[in-house]
Amino acid sequence: MPAPAEGTQSSRSETTRPGESWEPEPEAVPANEPAHEPVVPEQAGAGTPDGEVRTRRPRARLAALAALLLVAGGLTTGAVALRDHGHKPPGPPVSAADVHTATVARTDLSDSRSLPGTLGFGPQTPVTGRGTGVVTALATAGATVTRGHSLYRADDQPVVLFYGGTPLFRTLKAPAGKQTPQRGGDVTVVADNLQALGYAIGYRPPDTDGHGATYTAELAAAVKRWQQHIGMTATGTLGVGQTVVLPGPVRIGQVQARLGDPVQETLMSVTATGRRVTVPVEAGDDTGIKAGAMVTITLPYERSVPGTVTAVSHTVQAGGNDAGSGQQDPNSPPTVDVTVAPVHASDLAGLDAAPVTVRFTTTTRHGVLAVPVTALVALKEGGYALQRTDGTLVAVTTGLFAAGQVEVSGPGVTAGLRVETAS
Repeated sequence: MPAPAEGTQSSRSETTRPGESWEPEPEAVPANEPAHEPVVPEQAGAGTPDGEVRTRRPRARLAALAALLLVAGGLTTGAVALRDHGHKPPGPPVSAADVHTATVARTDLSDSRSLPGTLGFGPQTPVTGRGTGVVTALATAGATVTRGHSLYRADDQPVVLFYGGTPLFRTLKAPAGKQTPQRGGDVTVVADNLQALGYAIGYRPPDTDGHGATYTAELAAAVKRWQQHIGMTATGTLGVGQTVVLPGPVRIGQVQARLGDPVQETLMSVTATGRRVTVPVEAGDDTGIKAGAMVTITLPYERSVPGTVTAVSHTVQAGGNDAGSGQQDPNSPPTVDVTVAPVHASDLAGLDAAPVTVRFTTTTRHGVLAVPVTALVALKEGGYALQRTDGTLVAVTTGLFAAGQVEVSGPGVTAGLRVETAS
């Protein structure tokens, strides 16, 4: 058997038994790789001098070539990336704080606080009958009673409202003979109200010693005319149970009495006629809240109207009212009532009762230097400073903080100074 031509590849074993046919042994395939696709025979003489059939694996060669190209391309890309990185300018920092400037300004600063209140007609004052008899008529709840009109009737006689501060505490009658006329604060109330109702009371001796007006015969005659006019038994004598003295006109609140009840009982409760807001303020925490101060009342549906503090009570209540029950809560801190009235009564028309919020201005600083609070720079050693636009710091003393502004002062702090502030 002739020897194979030189340079011819063969996987045949060096010794072959006579009569046996030879087949090339398949290549071992690793467990993690798929087997090669079937080989493709080359045509005789296509690349061998002796025409021996040779096998080739085109896909395997292409894959190897592609791998080499990828490696070369990766090296080239990496080189380009390194080269470009050396010349690319740096971008902006990832997180840069927004810095703006502000101007130190001279202005007015006001500090305020908002407290809950209740819209109504103010506290209720009980009315207790005096004298004798039984109740024969009562004013109705919600009605307004003014000077000279009756709140109720006792034994079918009107009991009339007078304005004043001193109730009748005795029976007033004209002096007889050389009897000394009666004087006092109750007589002053009668004289003032009759004059206000348009009755001529004659000569009124001056009250030089502060003991009150004098119940003269002329005043008694005016009382008699008034009694006759309103349907009261006209005697010129005025008894304790014939008038009720209150500071002004009233609105009837709750009516407790019934017709036929004895008159010497609590008959009804009355309030002021104008709507007002009552704000309970913790006792000792009402600094800066004074009568006459302007406030803002926020009504339901976020509507705001101007108001005025009309009174600050000096009576400390043992506990505030529970928001749920409206009853006094002994666990709440003691409070005082602040009364607020609207500047325009029509602003509260249609509302008899409602929860509201009242904003009080407690502190006002006029003509101070101020900057936004965000312009303050906390110093490591304590205190604050402002940073000028050139980066230098100027120490400041802070004052009132209000509405995002702060009062500042110190050497070098002037109106118009530009400082940096963080947004």
